[in-house]
Amino acid sequence: CAPRPRRARLMGDHVQLRHTLGAFRLDAAFEFGDGAQVTALFGPSGSGKSTVINAIAGLFRPEFGRVVLGGETLLDTERGLSVPARARRVGVVFQDTRLFPHLTVKANLLYGWHRASGKSDPRGIDAVIALLALERLLDRRPRTLSGGEKSRVALGRALLMNPRALLLDEPLAALDAARKAEILPYLDRLVRETKIPMLYVSHSLDEVARLADRMVLIEKGRVIAQGSLFEVTQRLDLIAGKELLPGAVLEARIAGHDEPHGLTDLILATERLIVPHIDRPVGDTVRIRIDAPDVMLALSRPEGVSANNILSASIAAIEETGAHADVQLALGDAPLIARITRRSLDRMGLKPGMPIFAVIKSVTVGGREHS
Repeated sequence: CAPRPRRARLMGDHVQLRHTLGAFRLDAAFEFGDGAQVTALFGPSGSGKSTVINAIAGLFRPEFGRVVLGGETLLDTERGLSVPARARRVGVVFQDTRLFPHLTVKANLLYGWHRASGKSDPRGIDAVIALLALERLLDRRPRTLSGGEKSRVALGRALLMNPRALLLDEPLAALDAARKAEILPYLDRLVRETKIPMLYVSHSLDEVARLADRMVLIEKGRVIAQGSLFEVTQRLDLIAGKELLPGAVLEARIAGHDEPHGLTDLILATERLIVPHIDRPVGDTVRIRIDAPDVMLALSRPEGVSANNILSASIAAIEETGAHADVQLALGDAPLIARITRRSLDRMGLKPGMPIFAVIKSVTVGGREHS
């Protein structure tokens, strides 16, 4: 008979799955939770993300699997243990929301609450409705809702199941930019105001950078990296040939506001960064993303340029791939990445350890804002 698969040494809450689906082989193991409220499962379409979600939720049983959430083993194929899907207390939100079309919004929400294991206080229903601003939608049916409204209802239904964890399977993928902008603030609130561990499945770096603490990078059914969001997005060895856009996700502190010009000053390491106005108090910390193609390099401080952000840094590492080079910069404790052509790399004679000036063309401000 075939040898039994060897378990990876994962401690605490974790997921281990092995399964063959035709020519596709899933072989994934990662930590889930462990102090991180939001773990992003990130990868291209067809990499196995939804298969992982279905296995955790108990919607299918893999050939080999072990799922431990909240300190409880929900699946262990070696021991013949598989907790039924309904008893796993895992809330799932799918891309298509899967609301019941014949029920009102309130009835859809109560469907989750009535089927909760260890039903919560009825006052929790009003709290979820308020959290997701559903008060004016309660008597409507799903067909009358926008895509963003449907997503909020699906989130509310999952929350009212009193889940030990939330699995969000590309919940914004079917929405246009306007609807995504509508729902993202509610996801922010959900993250800030609940303590429920979440596995957020996406191939959108914007969403992941805004919401996640940890990142699990999956490709062709295999986990190729996992760790804090900040660490994984800054690894040069993960960028080449991946959908992971080179860049840096960082945290900065609000130092002040330039109201006449609609700008905000941030402190990033020892430097100031000027960004479009952020409606948060001075002293708050915000998450920002600086994409590598938006960082230019100069050997001396440029004069007479329109860019507001010219930061002093040093070169930490260089990774050459094809016609371009990714240059990792050290800005105090804050690493940046610049993507330039190999021709520019050779022309400028860039080497690790050299001082350099980073000219930042744009900064994406979002993420979880906190005091």
